[in-house]
Formats: sequence, structure tokens, C-alpha cells
Amino acid sequence: MSQTIFARDALLPEGWARDVTVQIGSDGRISSVTQADAKPDRAEEVGILLPAPANIHSHGFQRAMAGLTEGRGDSPTDSFWTWRRVMYRFLDQLTPEHVEAITAFVQMEMLEAGYAASVEFHYLHHQPGGVPYASLSEMSERVAGAADASGIGLTLLPVLYEYGGLDQRALGPGQIRFGNDPERFAILVEGAERALSPLPHDTVLGVAPHSLRAVSSQGLSQAATLRPDGPIHMHIAEQIPEIEEVFAATGVQPMEWLLDNAQVDARWCLIHCTHMTHDETVALARTGATAGLCPITESSLGDGIFNGIDYLSANGRIGIGSDSNIRISLSEELRTLEYSQRLTSNRRAVFATPDKSTGRMLFEHALKGGAAAAGRDCGAIAPGKQADLLTLDPGSVHLVNRTQDQLLDSFIFAGDDSMVRDVWSAGRHVVRGGQHKDHDRLTAAYRGVIERLSSEI
Repeated sequence: MSQTIFARDALLPEGWARDVTVQIGSDGRISSVTQADAKPDRAEEVGILLPAPANIHSHGFQRAMAGLTEGRGDSPTDSFWTWRRVMYRFLDQLTPEHVEAITAFVQMEMLEAGYAASVEFHYLHHQPGGVPYASLSEMSERVAGAADASGIGLTLLPVLYEYGGLDQRALGPGQIRFGNDPERFAILVEGAERALSPLPHDTVLGVAPHSLRAVSSQGLSQAATLRPDGPIHMHIAEQIPEIEEVFAATGVQPMEWLLDNAQVDARWCLIHCTHMTHDETVALARTGATAGLCPITESSLGDGIFNGIDYLSANGRIGIGSDSNIRISLSEELRTLEYSQRLTSNRRAVFATPDKSTGRMLFEHALKGGAAAAGRDCGAIAPGKQADLLTLDPGSVHLVNRTQDQLLDSFIFAGDDSMVRDVWSAGRHVVRGGQHKDHDRLTAAYRGVIERLSSEI
């Protein structure tokens, strides 16, 4: 069914415009964008209309761990690696039913925060102990079921995970649920494709070789060929011990090895990229790939700070994700990214340009990088694009007397996601008045899972 939206203010590709009418076709794409003085008949009137970005990196099940990993325990210091051991113990409690309910809930939270799509970096494939389910793609089917319930635009990335480290040691406890060799992984991807077939037309399937420490060079090459038109994502250069392990095994830095040994291009999204040399930073920018940044998780795990200044100076592309899902907040991810750059550079308005504000630049980077990383034809209010849209509440106290770029600056730096009123995902109007259409049901299902899971991890 077609829809008509009349916006008092809208961010178009050419800039801000007043009194904009957006027509959405029955295919979920924008069919026309026009300006007129009066609201058309039967149009839905909104205050501030924006394109809605994609969340480019999520491990859905980790949402249920939020708040359980802030104690130090017996370790004299805490780090990503101690957090990971806790995560492995936690995931051994999870059933397919748990994963579906948790993932649907976190997707609902993403939609209410203003994201229209989610890219699920999906590595939890097998039963505890590593035995496959009767259907090898059982867990992919559960992620698909969650997307069907939430209405979010889904890009599913089954993850290839072969080894416990660059020495090709066997997978340890927890990791065993992730493991596949390249041949079985190809079968799993075929099953994931079948699982996605009932979902809407905007659903995307890609692949994700997990990291240099977890896949062989042969596995990396084979995985990259499985979906020739789909996105390829990979963790890289997140943690210093990881970089040291790669250097000890190969004699070069992780990003340098990858760029020398894989055909990295615009299909690729490299997640975190926290610790790169200047030369690696420039080289990655030149490939056209997306650097997938997850500022809240990177802060939570103590990863470090991405070199955004050099990367953007080299015209690099970035996207925003929520990774561990400890907190789902589009505005806070963007704010944390900018503030991290200010702390390392002792400057303000790092992302701003002479003609666009900090908030405008952050938001537009999230739109462009999100579309590319999700393999999704979105990111702009323009004819032919998928109708991934959000509105902000013009009655918010934080937006009084704010216009144009100041609206985005106030949303990101003075407000929060409670200002999001409506979200459409490929034309599906899934959030109205700030609440998802099935908020109560999805929340109740999630609550039931949390009540059944042990908090002793």
C-alpha cells in the first residue's frame, strides 16, 4: 500500500528543505519527493524527516549480558579478553528460542532509537559442545524469525570461525559453538539463504570471515566468493594482543596483511580498525571499504580510539554499529565518536566542515557508510531509494528555535533517542509516537528469557 508523508522540515541529498511531500510506493521505495505549500490530502504530517541509518554491526544475543560484566572478579586487571571469557560462559546457556527473543528485542530497540536496518554478525551456530543442530542453519533461522517479528531491515552475515588463534589451535570452550570448516560453512550459508526467503525484498545475505586469528587464508578466500554480490565483514585491528599475534605470525600489521592478500573493495566492512598505522589508515580509505565503528562498545571494552581524523582526511567511509549491544542509542554512538576524537586531538567540532555542522557530518557519514555496509539501497530521501526514514519530535524542548543543522546537533549532543517519533524500514511504519508497534509483546518475551537465564556468569 502506498503512503504519503508531508514534512515541515526534511533533510534531502541537496540539503534542508521546507514543506516536503514524500510518496512511498507499495514496493517500500520512495516514488517521489516534491515541495508544496500545503499538505496533500491523506498525507501523514510530520515535523522533522530524516533518512534512517543502518546499524552496521550487531551480536544480538549479547544484549542479554548488559550489566553482568562490570565486576573484576579474580583477575588483577580486566580487559576485552577477560570479558570474552565471561561471554563464552554466558552463551553456553542460550537456546535457539532464547536467541530469537533476545534478537527481536534488540532489533526493536534499534528501531526505536532511529535505525531502520540491522547487520547481524552471526557466529553462534551450534549447540553447547559444538554439535550442530538438526538444521545446520537453525540459529540463522532464529535471527530471520526475529527480523520477521520486529520488521527491521535485516542484513544477515553468517560467520566463518575455524580456529582458536593464528597457530590454528583447536577451538576452546564457548568458541566450539561457532566452528565450521569452509565446506560446512558453505552449506550453512545456503541454509541461511533459505531461512531468509520468506522475509521482505530488502533482506540481504552476506558473509563474515570472523578475523585473521580465526580463519585460514584459504577459508578467507573461499568465504569471500560465496556471495559475490553481498557484503563481506570482518573484525580487524581491535585489540593490541591481537595485533601482536598477527605480527608474530606474519611479520606485518593486520590491516597491511589483509590489504595485501584480499581484494578489499566497497563490498567490505572492516570492524573496529582501532589500531592502525598511518599508512594502513590511508590505504584502507583508498579501497572504498567501510570502517565499521562501534564507539559505545569500543569504550566499554577498552579497545582504544579509532584514528578518525586521518581516515576522514583520506576520504575514508565509516558506518556505525552497536556490537555488544550493551546500550542501544544512535545519538550516543555518534556523540561518543565525536567526543573520542576531541579527547585525542584537543580540538572541537572535529567532524564539522565549513558548510556542514558536526551533527550533520556525523549523521551523513552514518547514512552513507550504513547503506554500503548493509548492502542496502538506502541512506537518502530520494526517488528510487528504500524508504528508510525517521522523524524527530519538533515539540522537544531541545529543539526549540533550532533550525537545519542545529536540529541534528541538538539531537546528538543535547538530546537523546526519546526524540525519535516515527521509523519506517523499507516503507514499513514500525515505530509510531516513539514506540514500536509490538513493543509490549517483544519486551515481555525478552523479560521471560532474562528471568530464566542465570546471572551467575
